[in-house]
Amino acid sequence: MTALECRGLTAGYLKERPCVREVDLTLEAGEITSLLGPNGAGKTTLLMTLAGLLPRSGGDLVVAGRPVRSGRPRDAVQSGLVLVPDDRALFRQLSTKQNLLLAVGERSRRRAGLRQVLEYFPSLEKRLSVPAGRLSGGEQQMLAIGRAILQRPTVLVIDELSMGLAPVIVTEILDVLKKLAVSEGTSVLLVEQHVHLALGIADKASVLVHGRIADRGSAAELRDDPERIERAYLGADAVAH
Repeated sequence: MTALECRGLTAGYLKERPCVREVDLTLEAGEITSLLGPNGAGKTTLLMTLAGLLPRSGGDLVVAGRPVRSGRPRDAVQSGLVLVPDDRALFRQLSTKQNLLLAVGERSRRRAGLRQVLEYFPSLEKRLSVPAGRLSGGEQQMLAIGRAILQRPTVLVIDELSMGLAPVIVTEILDVLKKLAVSEGTSVLLVEQHVHLALGIADKASVLVHGRIADRGSAAELRDDPERIERAYLGADAVAH
């Protein structure tokens, strides 16, 4: 089943100078897709546009069969798309538990939801009463992703997952994302600067360069052909499929 499909998506901070140009992207349920590209390629702009935090100047977006209106974050969330931004967007003065419960609308789901998150991230259990601002960087990322999981996403979008984190923590979080994709059928779109990590966890990958998809394919294909990624990054002989 197709979880997300965008066609011709164009967006940016100035309408006459788009940062993202005519992007086509399809995410299937239960698959992890890595979005690669150099700094300044437009990856964060693309994610913010998918989440409705930036309006798009062109193109269409459908999540779980539901058209999503441009620049409408509520539309995106209601369709099942949840973004974990690169700054994690936590309420730093609130406790870990309070941050998690904010994501649960129904009181009847709170106990089960917390239990699910703590099964994925058991190290958070002893930190439930600690303000989010006092957590380590790894714990904050776990909290941000745990809060997103509580929203039962069809599409989970994560920007710069490993930024500032120890490799062992990154590996733990990536394992959780794989479990989430397999057990819940969640589609994951992951922006990650470390190419080998991104391709190691993903099923598919796309390379964004200067706001356009320069190449795409299975993660295994790209992992086995580093020169192909290099050509895409440099803009030489890149072919969008």
